[in-house]
Amino acid sequence: MNDMKRENINSTKFDIPPELQNQVAITTLDKIYNWGRRSSVWPLMFGLACCAIEMICTAASRYDFARFGMEVMRPSPRQADLMIVSGTVTKKMIPQIVRLYNQMPEPKYVVAMGACASGGGPFKEGYNVVSGVDRYVPVDVYIPGCPPTPQALLHGLITLQRRIDAQSIKTARWYAKEPIEAIPVPLLGPDVIDPRQNDIIKQNTLRPPADEQPAEAAPLAEQA
Repeated sequence: MNDMKRENINSTKFDIPPELQNQVAITTLDKIYNWGRRSSVWPLMFGLACCAIEMICTAASRYDFARFGMEVMRPSPRQADLMIVSGTVTKKMIPQIVRLYNQMPEPKYVVAMGACASGGGPFKEGYNVVSGVDRYVPVDVYIPGCPPTPQALLHGLITLQRRIDAQSIKTARWYAKEPIEAIPVPLLGPDVIDPRQNDIIKQNTLRPPADEQPAEAAPLAEQA
């Protein structure tokens, strides 16, 4: 074990005598648990648009994010714990993205790669594009750029690893007693409908337009 690894593991309030530093390591359960997860992140193998080419380039030999323990890209969401939303999110594709997210086991993370996935990009407010995938699934890391470079994606993945390092088993949502509810899959119609907003949609559709609402009766003083 080199000095750097020993320093990371022994970063607790306990001091180890010099004669035992090569034989004994004192750490916390959270640090060991998070170290195992951060070093074996399995991204989901799918791409949406031009950002996916940069993601493929990052996985190839020149940049090779296998150095960070992320080389196992799984084609099945049930074997992946990282979703890299790489490209433009269309309204026709967002139901499939939410469905894939629900099928991924906990703990799971989402990286919005590029301007389109983060906020719509140059197609923001377009008739067929969602203005940010975070409207439907929780995003952990945003990577700017159109498209981001492989170096930017590597920086985003390193940022995700730092977030994993800061988590605790006591506060992790996947160990809570309450069950984790699946995100309702959006519905396609004249526009994308988020089932979580059904109550608001019903209130707006049942309320008659302003020009059709009956006029208020005039006060008695004015009638006289």
